[in-house]
Amino acid sequence: MDTTAKKKLEIVIEAPMLDRLCRLLDQLELGGYTVLPAVSGRGRNGSWSRKGEISESQRMYVLFAVLDARDLPRVLDEVYAIVARQIGIVTVSDVAVIRAEHF
Repeated sequence: MDTTAKKKLEIVIEAPMLDRLCRLLDQLELGGYTVLPAVSGRGRNGSWSRKGEISESQRMYVLFAVLDARDLPRVLDEVYAIVARQIGIVTVSDVAVIRAEHF
């Protein structure tokens, strides 16, 4: 089976910024993305967990998207403007996909 090289963008972001990030990706006409709740983790400020949180504002989400390498620079510039002053992690990795027409 043939595969096509793409880039996978993963963003861990605070709940209050998620809608803004999704609107941005829609404006950039990114093919699509998926959002999942982040359940727990550990960072430079220690461990954290969704368990027992009362406010949605303290929750974290993971958004991932698969895109063409040529689109990555413009997307990263815009994403950085959102996450630069927030809690968040942005990673990019190489992936191989089947059904390239979906991306």
